[in-house]
Amino acid sequence: MNVRGRVTLPIEQGMDDQLPQILDRLGADAVRNSDGTWLPEITSQLGVKVYETYFPARGNQEFALAHLDARPRFYLMSDRVTAPAEGPLAIDIMNGYYKMQVEPDQGDLQRWWEVIDRTTGEVVPVEGWSVSGEGADVTVTIAAPVAFHVYTVSFLAWQVWDSTQMYNYTTNNWENDPTRVREIGYDARHPDAWEFMTSSMRKWCEERPEVDVVRFTTFFYHFTLVFNDLGKEKYVDWFGYSASVSPLAMEAFEAEYGYKLRAEDFIDEGYYNNSFRVPSKVFSDWMDFQSRFVSSRVKELVDIVHSFGKEALMFLGDTWMGTEPYGKYWPEIGMDGVVGSVGSAATCRMISDIPGIRYSEGRFLPYFFPDVFKPGGDPLGEANESWLQARRAIARKPLERIGYGGYLSLAVQFPEFMARIEQIADEFRSIHEVGEGHLPQSSTIRVGLLNAWGAQRSWQTHMVAHALWYKQIYSYLGVLESLAGLPFDLQFISFDDVRDGKLDDLDVVLNVGAAGTAFSGGEQWLDNDLITALRGFAANGGGVIGIGEPSAVQHQGAYFQLSDVLGVDKELGFSQSTDRYPVERPEHFITADLPGALDVGEGAGDIFATGDATQILRLQNRSVELAANQQGEGRGVYIAGLPYSHENARVLHRAIFWAAGREADFDAQWVPSNVGVEVSVFPEAGKAFVMNNLTEAAATTLRGRATGLDGDGAITELQLDLEPMESRWIDLQG
Repeated sequence: MNVRGRVTLPIEQGMDDQLPQILDRLGADAVRNSDGTWLPEITSQLGVKVYETYFPARGNQEFALAHLDARPRFYLMSDRVTAPAEGPLAIDIMNGYYKMQVEPDQGDLQRWWEVIDRTTGEVVPVEGWSVSGEGADVTVTIAAPVAFHVYTVSFLAWQVWDSTQMYNYTTNNWENDPTRVREIGYDARHPDAWEFMTSSMRKWCEERPEVDVVRFTTFFYHFTLVFNDLGKEKYVDWFGYSASVSPLAMEAFEAEYGYKLRAEDFIDEGYYNNSFRVPSKVFSDWMDFQSRFVSSRVKELVDIVHSFGKEALMFLGDTWMGTEPYGKYWPEIGMDGVVGSVGSAATCRMISDIPGIRYSEGRFLPYFFPDVFKPGGDPLGEANESWLQARRAIARKPLERIGYGGYLSLAVQFPEFMARIEQIADEFRSIHEVGEGHLPQSSTIRVGLLNAWGAQRSWQTHMVAHALWYKQIYSYLGVLESLAGLPFDLQFISFDDVRDGKLDDLDVVLNVGAAGTAFSGGEQWLDNDLITALRGFAANGGGVIGIGEPSAVQHQGAYFQLSDVLGVDKELGFSQSTDRYPVERPEHFITADLPGALDVGEGAGDIFATGDATQILRLQNRSVELAANQQGEGRGVYIAGLPYSHENARVLHRAIFWAAGREADFDAQWVPSNVGVEVSVFPEAGKAFVMNNLTEAAATTLRGRATGLDGDGAITELQLDLEPMESRWIDLQG
């Protein structure tokens, strides 16, 4: 294939002789710099689109040092400290924090700080505590604590060192480079900072006529990222708003909403309102308040960029609080595109599904950083892993562009890696060219994923720090990872959407997560209107799939409030006196491609069938891991957990068809017999894109209709032998 384009490559100074050949080889039609690199003078002669990184809220150390009162802040909580039998209690509030990143803000501390008795939840009156010390060495002393009660201090703190620049600084060993400084950020709410941001934006655009795309490394407020006293991550929440606070913002909030904010509204008992928490009204108000502010100011910057004939591109990471791309204010900004790091199929869909932009771009792994591109590193292996994860999502909802980041001078030292990304670029372009620019066909089964966030956090559930692995979430994140490459148009719906009648637009609903979290729902399930809506949905023919601890809250003798629909409940120890005689019946449509055990990851544990009508499909240690249940005209499916694997993706694929009552249609869907192979059908082009997701050769049978997925043509059967990781286009009409 001689098609070129759709690829952005990082370039840097000192490679002028190599750049034209590398760009030609990879078919790259755009170049960019990275954090810590600069575009070479030859850039304007390369004949490609030019991106340049821009940091609205950091990068000018002279301004930052002259306006230290404009630094961003966040709320932090001290250690939990137990009071002694008698006498005062002294708490070193900076214990465990990195003093080069964090410094307590001792402004109006009696207004903005809070000392809480965590044993009772009561706030200690301000006259009951005092503060001593300065800079990063601060102690709060509680004069008369209650003996053996636990206390914490919630304090407002300056961000002394920008979190992302700190990460890049330490990762790339910049401490020995005299040209590198520890950058300080500035807050867009500060009047001087905002005037500086807008004037700097205009000046920057004027001085760079060669730049076509301003690649905003997001905007004003960093996600919550705090380091410990060893300079390692202490707390990270990619969705956190704790770093968006300031007295200016909180006073403006009070003037608009009519009530005061307190430290605990952000500290949230030390959970910092992370996305696993069911959002409180106060936190929802704060998110909306900050999103309106950020979006309005980002629009001003985007308008400046457009006035110079340039495009505005947002990096989905780092400082993105307030510009959530599935939020209701996003369309008002006018952003041309979004680029984000692709760490999995789910994160790829998170980027490619963003509405209201002209193009989406995925930044593939590995970054060209010395932590991978070094003797003993495996950049080729990481590139293959990244592509296999992303490809199945791209084949469902293609990104418009792909690219890489980091130091090209490192990557070219690994010729096998360069050869592989050349192949990846060609394979990516084929999806657009052979697919003729159309989206692949999806099943007509309408699928919704139900949680507290709904559409606002589309493709972002069960994540802590992007796509990284965490013990208690991989069993749930695997559901999103599976769905990212399956042929369904997934809708993310909230509990309020259900109350508003959204179930009428769906055939199957999934509720996935651990009890009490925003994703399972917690006390939302005590609402009669919600629970009867789901039961009525199932009784009238809808499908409900619960994974982990769905609808879980103890109430009236049941833990799963949809136990009647799902056919299972969880034993909490209250009903051990009830005898149960589980019988496994493993043969079922759902398990047809699962000859052995089901991997449920951490699993939910102690799940029992509620009656003989429940079909127990997998049982382990007398705990149900997979079950199917008929409920009225509808069906329920329960799965104890679903880490991503080829086998588990197939189980979910079949479970959705069975829950929808459409299992008779499954064989006409071009579903490969080998679960390690997947297919995307492009009916307008009359072709299908077949992907071997395995790193070994695979043989498979394909059965489907020549007209696509849901047509009435004759069923055709094909036999294919695929090389490791191979993709192949097949003609559905031939």
